[in-house]
Amino acid sequence: MSAKKIPYKMYLSEEEMPKTWLNLKAFMPEQHEPFLNPATGKPCSAEELEVVFCKECVEQELNCTDKYIEIPEGIRNFYTNFRPSPLIRAYFLEKMLDTPAEIYYKFEGNNTSGSHKLNSAAAQAYYAKKQGLTSVTTETGAGQWGTALAMACAFYGLDLKVYMVKTSYEQKPYRKEVIKTYGADIIPSPSDTTEAGRKILAEFPGTGGSLGCAIAEAVETAVKTPNCRYVLGSVLDHVLLHQSVIGVESKIALDKYGVQPDIVIGCVGGGSNYGGLISPFMAEKLEGKNNIRFIGVEPASCPSMSRGKYAYDFCDSAKITPLAKMYTLGCEFMPSPDHAGGLRYHGMSPVVSKLYHDGYMEVKAVKQTDVFKAAEQFARCEGILPAPESSHAIKVAMDEALECKKTGEKKVILFGLTGTGYFDLAAYKQFNDGTMKDYIPTEEDLARGFASIPEI
Repeated sequence: MSAKKIPYKMYLSEEEMPKTWLNLKAFMPEQHEPFLNPATGKPCSAEELEVVFCKECVEQELNCTDKYIEIPEGIRNFYTNFRPSPLIRAYFLEKMLDTPAEIYYKFEGNNTSGSHKLNSAAAQAYYAKKQGLTSVTTETGAGQWGTALAMACAFYGLDLKVYMVKTSYEQKPYRKEVIKTYGADIIPSPSDTTEAGRKILAEFPGTGGSLGCAIAEAVETAVKTPNCRYVLGSVLDHVLLHQSVIGVESKIALDKYGVQPDIVIGCVGGGSNYGGLISPFMAEKLEGKNNIRFIGVEPASCPSMSRGKYAYDFCDSAKITPLAKMYTLGCEFMPSPDHAGGLRYHGMSPVVSKLYHDGYMEVKAVKQTDVFKAAEQFARCEGILPAPESSHAIKVAMDEALECKKTGEKKVILFGLTGTGYFDLAAYKQFNDGTMKDYIPTEEDLARGFASIPEI
C-alpha cells in the first residue's frame, strides 16, 4: 500500500529517465530456443542475422548475459522529446467502478506517433545511421510503428519504406498522411511490388493482409536494396529490450510512493510493449522477490497464445525469415479484418512465449465488442481516447477491479495504455452505430493455419 497521497499524474524528471535498458532474458532461468536458419535447420549466426538486421541490434538480440545495457546518449537525446511518460492513478476509473482496487496506467501516447513505438524506433534508426546505412524498410499494422519509425528516420536522416497491412491502410487514411509527412514511402500489403506480395495475392485474392504478409514484403525489399536493412517493431528480443523503459519508469515512479503492484496487465500482439512493461517486475519475480500476477491480453480473433501452438514457425507469411520458437497460429493464418490492427499477428515474442510456457504469466482473449465497450467507459471517465490495442488491457484491468469489488480486496493493478485512438475513429463509429461484429476463428480456421507450421 502507498505511504502517502498519490497524485493523479506521476512525472519523473529528465534526470530520472533510465540510462540503461533492462535485459529480461538475463534474468530468466532458461532461455528460449534460438532462431533457426530454415535452409540448414541450425541456429542462426550473427552474420546470418546481420544480412537482414542492423549489426548492433543483432548483438542485443543475442545478448543473454548482460542484465543492463546502456542507452547511448544519441538515443537518450531523442527520448527527451517524449520521455519520461506519465504514470497515472486512475482515480476517476476507480470511482466509476466503485472498486477498492488501486488502478494505475502507464500512458505512452504523449507523442505524435501516439504510442510506445518510438522507444524502439529511435534506437533502431540510431543504430542504422551509426552503421552507415542510408535506408530501412518495415511493416506496420495499425500504423503506430510506421509513424514512429518515420519520425525517427526523419530525425536521424534515413530513407524509409513502410508496408502497411491493407486492412489498416484502408481503414486509416490519415495515418498514412502522417507517415508521408515525415518523409516515408508507404505501400498497402500485400502488394504487387514484391515476389512475396504477388505470391500471397495469388493464393489469397482480395485478402486484407496481415502483419506476416507485410513483414515478408519488407524483408524481401531490404535484402534486395543496397545499403538497407529491415527493422521490426515488435516480437524480437532487442525490441522488447528497448521497450523496457516503460516498465523501468513505471517502477521508479511507484517505488517513490511505496506502491507494489499485485497485477500487471498489457495487451499482446507481438509482445514487445507487454514485455517492456513487465520487465523490471518480472525480473524481480524470477529472483523470488515478488508474487505479482502477470496477464497478457490478446484479441479473440487472433488468439496466438490462448489457442496457438508452442512451436518453431516462420515470422512472416512468405516463409523467408528465420524460424522462431514461439506461440503461433501458423504463418499462413489469415486474421479477420477486425480493428485490433497492431495485435493481428500469428506469432508471439519468443521471450513472452517462453515465460507463458513456463507458467510465469497468464493469457486472456477478449472480443472486440467488449473491448470497445471498455474503451468507451474509460474515455468517458479518464478523458483519454485509447487505441483499440490498449483497450484490450483496459478491459481486463476493469474486470480485475470489479472482481476486487466482489471480494472486497484492495489489490493494486497496473496496466499499459500504449497509445491513443484518434486514428481509429472508423472503428469507434462502427461500435457506436452498432454494426461492429466479433470474429472468432473456428477450429477449421486454426487447422489451416497450423498446417503451415513446419515440422522441426
